Amino acid sequence: MKILAQTCFAIIALTIVLTFTQTPSARAAEPTQGVATAELTPDAERAMQKGIEYLAAHQNGDGSWGGQYKTAGTSLTLMAFMVKGHFPERPPYGEQLSRGVTVLVRQASAHRGYMGTSMYEHGLATLAISEVWGMSRRDDLRDSLKRAVDVILRSQNPAGGWRYQPNPSDADISATVMQIVALSSAKEAGIVVPDSVIQKAVAYVTSCQEKTSGGFTYQPGGAPGFARTAAGVMSLTMCGQRGSDAVNGGLAYLEKQPDAAFESADGFFYYAHYYAAQAMYQNGDAHYRPWYPRIRESLLKKQAADGSWAESNGIGTQMAILILGVPYRFLPIYQR
Repeated sequence: MKILAQTCFAIIALTIVLTFTQTPSARAAEPTQGVATAELTPDAERAMQKGIEYLAAHQNGDGSWGGQYKTAGTSLTLMAFMVKGHFPERPPYGEQLSRGVTVLVRQASAHRGYMGTSMYEHGLATLAISEVWGMSRRDDLRDSLKRAVDVILRSQNPAGGWRYQPNPSDADISATVMQIVALSSAKEAGIVVPDSVIQKAVAYVTSCQEKTSGGFTYQPGGAPGFARTAAGVMSLTMCGQRGSDAVNGGLAYLEKQPDAAFESADGFFYYAHYYAAQAMYQNGDAHYRPWYPRIRESLLKKQAADGSWAESNGIGTQMAILILGVPYRFLPIYQR
């Protein structure tokens, strides 16, 4: 389970701040509140497309993506395609994406809503289904989403957090943030999520902040770090805490990161920068404009000739596409 925790501490979670009642094209056409299209450089767009083509060529025979943790791999891949404007049932990749969605729906049906081998994977799968349902409104996806949300709700512990398995034991910030993201997405999609659940989750994440530095820790009382701070800031922002002392302190911690943080490809690199890019964007251009070009250029240098991004847990390509894709507005997750 520690291996899975490390795997998923290199995984994303995403932010939903817009309702799903509009069409994808309508959302994509909305004003971007001053975000310059110049951030979508031709090199970045080409890199994303090469990554998409790599993923399209590496789908498993059963419709999933990935190796040991196929639920996580499939969920991340679906999001990577969708962030570039590719959706199930729409060419050129619609059939492949529909097969991936079917993998998740079948898991939810077979296991009373629970998907994957841990709450890390379950949170990602819940998020992916929520995003797809927001675009398609398919009844089977709604039912799977409701069951998946029920798993998360009954697994919250008394302190407001979540841990590896679907039962209310102890908690950590990485598993908790993934459930916050999934619940926020589902709530915006119209699924009932009690406010008290979100309030308790905010209290737990806030308890993980080290007040002196502003950084966030894996569990209360631990040492702060870049990845966990990015996750903490992003989750609090999505829960309506923008402008709070906790969020501002976390942003200040992130902005003090050395240049090496944009180059190191350790196991937490992609996870940290996905959350960080989202945190900067959601908290305004003053934070985002200086940040995004640095990680964009770093990722362009790391891409392999075949279009992939190497990462020890096998999800580097999906993660890199999602980080580079912050300027796109095809999904509600990329709206302020």
